Amino acid sequence: MTDQATSTIPSGVQEQAAMSARAELHSDSLFSEMIWLLSGMPLAAMLQAIAEIGVADELVDGPLSVDELAERTGSDPDALYRMLRAVATRGVFTETSHRTFALTQLAQILRSDLPNSLRDAFRMHGQKCMRDTFAEVGHTLRTGTPAFEYANGMPLFQYFAHRPETKDLFESFTGTAARRMQHAALEGYDLTGVRKLVDIGEMHGRLLATILSQYPEMRGVYVDQPFIVPRAEQVLGEAGVADRAELVGANYLESELPADADVYLLPQVLHRIGDEEAITLLKSIRQVMPPTGRVLIIDPVLPEGDVPHLNKVLDATMLLLGPIRDRTEAELNRLFEKAGLRQDSVHGRALPSAVVVATPA
Repeated sequence: MTDQATSTIPSGVQEQAAMSARAELHSDSLFSEMIWLLSGMPLAAMLQAIAEIGVADELVDGPLSVDELAERTGSDPDALYRMLRAVATRGVFTETSHRTFALTQLAQILRSDLPNSLRDAFRMHGQKCMRDTFAEVGHTLRTGTPAFEYANGMPLFQYFAHRPETKDLFESFTGTAARRMQHAALEGYDLTGVRKLVDIGEMHGRLLATILSQYPEMRGVYVDQPFIVPRAEQVLGEAGVADRAELVGANYLESELPADADVYLLPQVLHRIGDEEAITLLKSIRQVMPPTGRVLIIDPVLPEGDVPHLNKVLDATMLLLGPIRDRTEAELNRLFEKAGLRQDSVHGRALPSAVVVATPA
């Protein structure tokens, strides 16, 4: 019956249908592009496992066979080969000869000994608590509440506070990423002439230590939760700038802030809090800052519409983890207006974090 039905279709129509099917499945087709997107999750999971066993570190001195890599990393040779071959399609590692692999520029970022390493970021995303979170994306989509808390029974920071076995990895991952984004943002902003800078909510004080080292005439005030201050004191001391830094242990959302500073620095603080808390903090700064003072906000500035920006993906990812959000320029301006401030300028819009300057309205 099938053969008879097929024979009634003109041969030209059959050929056109076959060609359409081939076109649809071509590597450059929209169908194939969607398959690549669908493959993003398993590819990411493979990279997480590859980062965990430290493959990139083993290749620092040159290419190695899969058998040698498997022996060094305690993995199955065939499985390792197939996974390395898969991630190499995206430029992470390269097969220099049959079953022999070497580092690429992308793979270098998985080395643990480089300052821009993302190895801990991949390792962190491979933890069960994170995998369980991503499996519950639908919960966040339906309710608007964090999938992390739903999947793991408690908010993200509380979860890691009770799990020392993963806390260090979490802090390494978040700390490295934050420091790189903060330093990159400030590279293009000149603080010459600033007499007094108040650093609010930075965590650990590394950014303030770098700033004070670069500007020897400046004095800094570090404000953060009391339990964080001892670590910041150590960091500032190790940098040799503790004599020009005052440390204040306080809840910056509830306490009065230091007055009469030239600059109030908020490094990735606003994106960790909601609009009402952000307005409260900005109002507190406005009340104590001089007429010539500036607020420097280090945060992403999301472009409107379909303009590509990495932080649009990161913002949606953070929605799964907790009450964290990035904002557009218009959304930031609404916060400023309610706090008695106005936007002065934006520096580094295309970076993961820009410098947004606000002054008294």
